Amino acid sequence: MLKLFLQTLGWTLAHTPRPLLKLCSGLVGGLLYLIRRRTYLSNLHHAFPERTTSEHRRLARESSRRLVETGLLTLATPFLSEADIRHIVYATPEATELLETQRVSPHPTLLLTPHAAYWEAISTLPLFGIQPAPDIAAIFRPVENESLNEWIKQCRERFGIRLLSRKDGFQEAIKLLRNKGSVFLLYDQNAGMQGALTTLFGRVCSTSELAGLLAQKFSAKVYMVYAERFDFWKLNVRCEPLESDGTTGGVTIAVNQWLESRLGSSENLCASWLWAHERWKNQDIPAKRLRLEAKRNLLSEDLAIRNLTAMPRRTRIWIRMPNWLGDVVMLIPLLRAIREGRPDAEITLVAKPGFHDLLMQHRLADRVLDLPPKGWGYFLHFWRLRGAYPDCYFLFTNSLRGDLEAWLTGTRQRFGILRPGRRRPLLSHTFKVPADFEEKTHHQLGLWTLFLQHFGLIAPTQLQPLLPRQLETERTIGLIAGSENNPEKRWPVSHWVEFISLLPTNVKIVMFGTHTDRSITDEIAVRCNRSVENLAGRTSLSEYCESLRQCSVLVTNDTGGMHLANALGVPLVALFGPTNPIRTGPVFDAAVTILQPPDCPPTGGGDLNALTPIQVHDTLRQLHPEWVASV
Repeated sequence: MLKLFLQTLGWTLAHTPRPLLKLCSGLVGGLLYLIRRRTYLSNLHHAFPERTTSEHRRLARESSRRLVETGLLTLATPFLSEADIRHIVYATPEATELLETQRVSPHPTLLLTPHAAYWEAISTLPLFGIQPAPDIAAIFRPVENESLNEWIKQCRERFGIRLLSRKDGFQEAIKLLRNKGSVFLLYDQNAGMQGALTTLFGRVCSTSELAGLLAQKFSAKVYMVYAERFDFWKLNVRCEPLESDGTTGGVTIAVNQWLESRLGSSENLCASWLWAHERWKNQDIPAKRLRLEAKRNLLSEDLAIRNLTAMPRRTRIWIRMPNWLGDVVMLIPLLRAIREGRPDAEITLVAKPGFHDLLMQHRLADRVLDLPPKGWGYFLHFWRLRGAYPDCYFLFTNSLRGDLEAWLTGTRQRFGILRPGRRRPLLSHTFKVPADFEEKTHHQLGLWTLFLQHFGLIAPTQLQPLLPRQLETERTIGLIAGSENNPEKRWPVSHWVEFISLLPTNVKIVMFGTHTDRSITDEIAVRCNRSVENLAGRTSLSEYCESLRQCSVLVTNDTGGMHLANALGVPLVALFGPTNPIRTGPVFDAAVTILQPPDCPPTGGGDLNALTPIQVHDTLRQLHPEWVASV
């Protein structure tokens, strides 16, 4: 039935007036554009970020129309006469010269065709040479319906090109090349795990190595053959020699370079390329999203041929950062791992404005997008980000608001953690926390690592501090007496005052904190009988970091500043009471001493009031016996 339907439709199209077919192509092409609009525009935005949105839309619409034109001509061709074909297809002098050269002086030759409009018109090429035509075959993908497949094969072979099935025709292709014949290949940048990692417009793709393998094995000449459209059902068949070193990798990479060059320089050919196809989707597999993987990796050779020293960053990974400073800092080792696993990614962090300088200063991302102020325009802001076309979005928040932010950007892949009893319907992919995973006995970083490993991360977490340890110019003890989100995490003011009184006078004491901590630090400073520098609320985040680095040691509550100091390599004495140091303790490879109240479980739950100033002082004395006074 399908064969009869296609034959009837093809006959009808072959006998339909061309102006009506052109109108039909415009209408159906416009509908196809609306259906696949985001794919078209995303691919064009990645390939040509310097072009305007209106240019992208114009190219996308024209590409869609030409795709429909191609389909109509493909169906009609079996019912068009040879004279009709000669009024549709024209061969350039270069193409006819190639045919004549192969007829008179044959040589193993590969004819490579891109995924562009009218690609099947290439099968008419033997019509334009002197007969008998040289021996040419094309490798094609057969359809499952045997009767339909046989009819398609007969139709395509009517002009003299033999069709060889991808399933069992490779031996015939090899035999033909060995006998100095020519083989057509429709080359592919979506070869799955069997291809080679290369780049196309700066984005990693999986390119088939078949052309390169055959070229190297038979020392074959390689030509790029393509259709150049100049009107509705009017086209020239062009051919150009491919410049390469003749090796498997060299040919594979050169094919992509040729395509980039032609699409970038020819508006006409660019509009004919099938931008609706996902040439780069090999790296979109959710389970492999955070690593690069294929049968072979040619990225180093690709960069060398292009005279590049680093991967272009065209894959767009967006990460919604946590809302608290401590969580942001604990995530840094995984941001580094993502960078290592996807060196081709442009990493964009979506975070509170206060974290912007910290994240950019230490080159943890290519871009940081500040969260807008809350209000009526908050979610409109994310809707407008749809035009940035992020490829995937990882969320380290657990709220509906964060999920809605990601959904509004139009990102197809939105990844998050799903805890038992929760629902996150706005995410496309989730990592389900195992039922037997006890979060209070595992660090938060461990859970986040499992989350990212579930989606392909294999690069190790990098726990070295952000900066090398700074040489001390004077003995300085830093103190963080506040905490941003939980008063129970604060060591009492009276304890801080007593602790300070135990310290020798030749040690400088500096208190840190936020604006909200200022009332606490002011009270401590007033009650102390010695000079204390009070920087709480008086520094920017970058100044805060620089001052922390001056400290010989930091005595601190469980708060964001504790994690920040740990990331900067500052030695810590961290006071934990109700909170769980196993789950939220410092993670970087720097000196850390955790203190908990007597009889407090390792997972927290103790009263911080029970941790005495003497105990903290004795711990500090053990760490620095040479300069901390005894009681």
